[in-house]
Amino acid sequence: MVDKAEIMMDTVAQTSIQELRSNIARRHLIQKLAFGTLWAAALAAVGMLLAITFYVIFNGFQVINWEFLTTPPAGGLGGEGGISTTIVATIYLVGITTTIATPLGIGAAIYLAEYASEIRGARGVMKTVVNVVRFGVETLNGVPSIVFGLFGFALFVTTLQFGFSLLSAGLAGACLVLPVIIRASEEALYAVPRGLREGSLALGATKWQTTWKVVLPAAAPGIITGVILSVGRIISETAVFYVTLGGSLRMPTGLMSGGRSMALHVFYLATETRAFDKSMGTGAILIITIVLINLTINILSRRLSARLSGG
Repeated sequence: MVDKAEIMMDTVAQTSIQELRSNIARRHLIQKLAFGTLWAAALAAVGMLLAITFYVIFNGFQVINWEFLTTPPAGGLGGEGGISTTIVATIYLVGITTTIATPLGIGAAIYLAEYASEIRGARGVMKTVVNVVRFGVETLNGVPSIVFGLFGFALFVTTLQFGFSLLSAGLAGACLVLPVIIRASEEALYAVPRGLREGSLALGATKWQTTWKVVLPAAAPGIITGVILSVGRIISETAVFYVTLGGSLRMPTGLMSGGRSMALHVFYLATETRAFDKSMGTGAILIITIVLINLTINILSRRLSARLSGG
């Protein structure tokens, strides 16, 4: 009887071990299949991106030269001329838009992250207002850009009578990127350890001194990332500026001058002319510009992080 019981126990143990090994092998197989699927999806996405990028750059570099970069567009079905005025208009747009949107976005993020939750009295009302503001920012972040363009056309171009100008386009562009800056800056502020704030306050610093001299420097890499990403969106945007900038080929001379950004110039070349090669050249310049912006993000973030950590 004892031998039979031992034999049965050994049989059960061997069966359990075999089932366990089988389960482990099945799980490893499922894991490998899952990892393989993820790698395939990632490689397919990166491959398509690289294919598009290299196609545009390869075809665009055939027309890019010094004359192309320094000559203004001449118009016509052949798309004569270069892109000098579009480069200047794009620089103006970036400067105007970031000048308007950056202080507003960072200020709103500071209030939402540092002050809104600490207001005493009518806390329930303030909490509701803050939640509504955050919901509004999230909603605006997903609104199509043409809606911002129509808003800019109705308010800045028509109602305020700024006309088709850099000012109208810059204000509409600021409305477009403001939610991006607010959300990026707010998340960067939330990422700052609470202990830094408490240590500063314990040493006698005021709330504003703590925010200005402790929290903002620590959150600077994330804030700068949000600002530069918004710059990339301005450079690549067309819908907003299509109905606010006017599309003039002339060199802009002031805030009330019309113009044409590089992305908008690509749109006009692709839809109204037969100069497909020059649209590729302008697109290649756009891609190179955005790549340089991304490299700038990485360099600035690393340097600021190293400086703040004492490295």
